[in-house]
Order: sequence, then structure tokens, then C-alpha cells
Amino acid sequence: MAAGLQPPLRFGNEVVARLLRFRFNHPANADNLELLPNNPITRAETAYSVARVLQLTQWDLQWANSLASSFSLPEYTDWQRRVLTRAVRFVGYPYVWGGMWETPEAPFGVRAPGGFDCSGFVWRIYKLRPYAGAPRLGTTIIGRTTYQMSGEIPRTRRIPRGHLRPADLVFFGDNGTRSTPAQVGHVGMFLGHGWFIHSSSQGVTVVPLTDWYATSFAWGRRPLAEVGLS
Repeated sequence: MAAGLQPPLRFGNEVVARLLRFRFNHPANADNLELLPNNPITRAETAYSVARVLQLTQWDLQWANSLASSFSLPEYTDWQRRVLTRAVRFVGYPYVWGGMWETPEAPFGVRAPGGFDCSGFVWRIYKLRPYAGAPRLGTTIIGRTTYQMSGEIPRTRRIPRGHLRPADLVFFGDNGTRSTPAQVGHVGMFLGHGWFIHSSSQGVTVVPLTDWYATSFAWGRRPLAEVGLS
């Protein structure tokens, strides 16, 4: 990991488990069955994970090993580090539709269980807890949904993939770079060196910006720069 970015001890295991889809994502009407990282795993969840392990091919193992061995992150500025340190601590939390808090007791009422959807994760990192020394950082993102977040900046401030910096938001849409804000359906946060963190069907995890993410990448947004930080 980059200097000063200290993920939880479970980080490596959780990322690999989610890359290989060892964790089961319950449908939205069964979000109450999702497990937080420190919850004891159920018998049913164990059976699912074991079944997935038994289905692994040699190609799956080589692919995961190749990704893990190539994983690296850059050195960060102080503000990039502060934002991303907050983000990586939630690796392993479940995907919960409408979720934006790590516990059932959220600021806006009880949500069972704790967890995040993709825009709720970004909302939690940038907005729900103020950063000391940067009170305006919590006000730069206004909308709660992906299409709102992506459409709050003019076209001239959209960041192409080749110019992304750590802590930038990364948006994905049906038509890639030709997407409109209304077509943007997913968002994450760029870590650097081709990796980003997000909440998807496998929960909060880290993935490379390749394959579907590469072809669906729409544009980036730089909240730090919007309030004069770097």
C-alpha cells in the first residue's frame, strides 16, 4: 500500500474473496441477511463460498494471482491520503441498496443492516462526516444518486480516464464516454495505478479499471480540486 494508507487487516483476504466471487449478494428484498465484516459467517454463506471454491479453475487462480501480484498504489498527497484512508476502511462491507452508513444506526434513521450502494459509499466518504480543515469538502457533492453526482459538473470539468488522479470519482455509463448523466449507473473512487474502490454486487472492494469498467467509463470528477485542495 502507499505510504500512510492503512487498510484494515482483512483488506487482502476481502479483496481476493470478492474478485473470485466467494461472497453471496442477497437480493434487495433480503438485504437484512447481509453480513458486516465482523459478523460470524452463517452456515449457508459458508456453503456458498465452499461451492465457489470447488468451481475454481486453474485459469481463475492464475488470473487472481496475476492481479494480486500486480497491485500497487502511488504516493498520495495529504488530502488524497485522508480521503482514501477513510474509503479503504470499509472494504468488506456489504452492498445494500440505498445504504450509506456502516451500521444500522445511520444519521437519517435506522437502516438494517449497515452497508452501501455505489453512490451511498461515495456519499459516506465525502459528505456524511466533515474533514477537519476542509468544511467545504462536504458541500461540493450535492446529489445522492450517480446521475446527479455525475451531472453536477460542466462538460469542461469532466476528467478523461488518462488524466485521473487518486480520490477522483469515476463514473460508468451505458454508452461509455458518450453517456449522458442520466445514463450513468455506477460510481467509484480512483485509487491510482489503474485501480479503484467501489461498492458493487460484491460489496465494498477494490478492482482494476479494465474490461467492462474500461469500456463503460464515462468521465471522472475531482471533488478535492473543486474546493481548492490537491
